[in-house]
Amino acid sequence: MQKTVNTGTEHLYLQIADRLEKMIHDETFRIGDKLPSVRLLSTEYGISMGTAFQSYYHLEAKGLIEARPKSGYYVRFNQKRFPQLPAVKTAVMEEPQHVSVADMISAVFKNITSTDLVNFSIAAPPVELLPVARLSKSVMHALRSSGNGCIVYEHIQGNRELRTQVARLAFNWAGKISADDVVITAGCMEALVMCLKAVTQPGDTVAIENPTYFGIFQAIESLGLKVVEIPADPVSGIDLVYLEQVFKKIPVKACVFVPNFNNPLGCCMPDSNKKALVQLITAYRIPLIEDDIYGELYFGKQRPKTCKTFDKEGWVLQCASVSKSVAPGYRIGWAIPGRFTAQVTRIKLMHTVTGNTLTQAAMAHFLSIGRYEYHLKNLRKVLHTQCLRYMQGIIDHFPVNTRVSRPQGGFVLWVQLDKKVNSYLLYQQAMKHNIAISPGQIFSVQGTYSNCLRISYSNPWNEKTEEGVRTLGNLVKKMLSS
Repeated sequence: MQKTVNTGTEHLYLQIADRLEKMIHDETFRIGDKLPSVRLLSTEYGISMGTAFQSYYHLEAKGLIEARPKSGYYVRFNQKRFPQLPAVKTAVMEEPQHVSVADMISAVFKNITSTDLVNFSIAAPPVELLPVARLSKSVMHALRSSGNGCIVYEHIQGNRELRTQVARLAFNWAGKISADDVVITAGCMEALVMCLKAVTQPGDTVAIENPTYFGIFQAIESLGLKVVEIPADPVSGIDLVYLEQVFKKIPVKACVFVPNFNNPLGCCMPDSNKKALVQLITAYRIPLIEDDIYGELYFGKQRPKTCKTFDKEGWVLQCASVSKSVAPGYRIGWAIPGRFTAQVTRIKLMHTVTGNTLTQAAMAHFLSIGRYEYHLKNLRKVLHTQCLRYMQGIIDHFPVNTRVSRPQGGFVLWVQLDKKVNSYLLYQQAMKHNIAISPGQIFSVQGTYSNCLRISYSNPWNEKTEEGVRTLGNLVKKMLSS
């Protein structure tokens, strides 16, 4: 009997590929098994030969199957082969700490933009994944449609049309905001800094995830703040029970969390946990600065909600940008600061007065013509495929006791090695081979995670990147044998 497929908006080849992927996951087809021929697949599902080929090409790109000359397609990989998840740091209540890893961060990223490197450190999309031509057209449109060539100051809160488009994007995470709720900034980090300034004073304590993005440490250090680290699970994110214990014992003035696809763990808090987190910070009247820069880069069927989704009283200050999704160099981010909007706007006035008029107008046009979602669909698919290929590379080339995170979005893998391996020494050895990694020490205030590293899968999986992963694995093996 001929099998039927949905005639919805999703491409037919993706529907067939998803079914086959589930059959591989459920081990209906095991590693080494031959898959139905293209002709049989076409007949079984009532699809064209071209569509059948596309389905297999899609699975091949993910590394799940392989083509064997004059033989057909065979199962190559099953996600059940994934290694164990990284261990969770033991939750021990600690006093607030001053930041202490700035020198190591500077050393690691001193030459990070070098084109000679196999770069596994930068968590941002390469140019070949960005809509450069379409963005250029939006820039020209902004210049042509402006009566003054975009050389005058923009509104303090930012371009009105851009703020309107940001408010419309909020619909994706069930947000109900208007243009007046948005403050445009020069990237997400400026938004974070301005929000921190709005709710803290030097000497205050801020709660952050452990591990978390080192740029947050640097921002906190620059403002004279201290931190208390909250353990995070590699799947579900921060430990809410531990967080409440901290609230009861330490005078925390603000929280800075990355609930969707935390960098470096890649974890995504369940929406129920986000709701509980908002209820907790609201009860204690502690502002939550939510970094949602990776929220649109999900691998599943729908965008995860945000903490801001559940914010009824304005205690969540959400920050995001287009730097990780479409235009890193345009430096366009935003804050949705809730009850602190006036304070953040005043700080922006003192700090930068306003933002770049031309790039704001261009991005407003790009978002308005509907190309952003089209671009994101392609980017998400590519990143998901690359995530799987990099993970398979680590499985193939690293020691068998290596643990790896399983991100459902974003750009990075968190890799836990044998305790004998020092990842900063590994970084130094890797640089001798023109390979850049991010050692785990820079993702914690106290320089812990010395046997962990972050690997970005933003660059396409090819012979060069595979050789880089193979070399890293060999360096780790060498360190263990010495």
